[in-house]
Amino acid sequence: MYTFVAEYLTELELLRTQTEFDDSLTLKIYLLQFVNYYASIFYIAFFKGKFIGYPGDYNRFFNFRQEECGFGGCLMELCIQLAIIMVGKQTLNSILEMLLPQFYKWLNVIKVSGSRLKSGWSMKGGAKRWLRDLKLVQWGSRSLFPEYLEMVLQYGFVTIFVAAFPLAPFFALINNVLEMRLDAKKLITYHRRPVSQRVRDIGIWYRILDCIGKLSVITNGFIIAFTSDFIPRLVYRIVVSPDGSLNGYMNYSLAYFDTRHLQPGSEPQMTEYNITICRYPDYREPPWSEKPYERTSMYWHILAARLAFVVVFENIVALVMIFVRWGIPDMPCELRDQIRREAYITNEIIIKQETIRARNEKYCDVASARTTFRDSNPSANFIKMEQIEQLMNATNMSGAQLDLVIHGPNNPVAPGYVRASERRDSIEPVSL
Repeated sequence: MYTFVAEYLTELELLRTQTEFDDSLTLKIYLLQFVNYYASIFYIAFFKGKFIGYPGDYNRFFNFRQEECGFGGCLMELCIQLAIIMVGKQTLNSILEMLLPQFYKWLNVIKVSGSRLKSGWSMKGGAKRWLRDLKLVQWGSRSLFPEYLEMVLQYGFVTIFVAAFPLAPFFALINNVLEMRLDAKKLITYHRRPVSQRVRDIGIWYRILDCIGKLSVITNGFIIAFTSDFIPRLVYRIVVSPDGSLNGYMNYSLAYFDTRHLQPGSEPQMTEYNITICRYPDYREPPWSEKPYERTSMYWHILAARLAFVVVFENIVALVMIFVRWGIPDMPCELRDQIRREAYITNEIIIKQETIRARNEKYCDVASARTTFRDSNPSANFIKMEQIEQLMNATNMSGAQLDLVIHGPNNPVAPGYVRASERRDSIEPVSL
């Protein structure tokens, strides 16, 4: 259902290129699957048992009390939820990846066999190789999408909630070892040979993985600070405990409540014991104080310590990531320098070739302009052709005759040339 919804929304965008369409569709499907797989985990980690109120004044939602965590907190419940969803999802996907291609192959076998029987065509000597390949499942343009989606969702389980379920990387390793062999068998025995396509990169998946890595730092910091009891115990050992131990921590973390302040209908059942005071996990003033059931100063100290831990944790992880990227670059220095040198040499060659081409074009333009100016007169063209014929037919020609033929009679180098200033007017005067 998520795929149909994502395709419909992507079609409404009217994207220009296939790459933009694929990236948008991939992002929508992943976000829908993200909510489907991680919603319950985020609820247990950050919302369950955080806004319930206290006995006598519970916060209600649609007139129902909110769900509470166990006595040990929600961390153990979060770990169990992660284990069930992650391991169960991996097991179910592995089973479906083997059964579905086999089922589709069985349907193709029935379809091809039915077509042969209907046409009355038979194959002597057994089926040919191409006919056996025709019965395999066709590899579509988005057949790799479920594989990428499965790996990215698994990466989210391993990184986002690793503080609550430290065994997640171990189960992911076991699953991936089995997945390699199952996918190899599936591609070889159940699918036709895929047609390779040249692409630039893995598309938007890289940005999704980068966002998951940054989100995992924040979520793990909040899980350690707010979901677990690490910060309250640390504050108790540093501030309250005289010897730096956890002796008396349980009694210190429980608040007092007078049963007479319970709402009508929520009182405890009658027993042989007279219960007047009960304890519950919270940091509130006792009922006999001046401000009963108000937050104690220790609650605010612990909250400040939790926020400070999140800030320090994120900055330390960011510094470690920067150091790792600097110490282990994606590209070695030698390879980067070689690529830069090749790019420099390529640019120099291109610039040199463009310079030579520009010079040749300029020379050709000047030559064509001169030729056009000289050949604009048809008589000049006729004289030029006549001169060429004279040179080709000449056998014994002196230098003066050669200059006369080439340069013409009006050229200064031609024999017998007379300047205009030295010429006399040959017209005789007319007597009146």
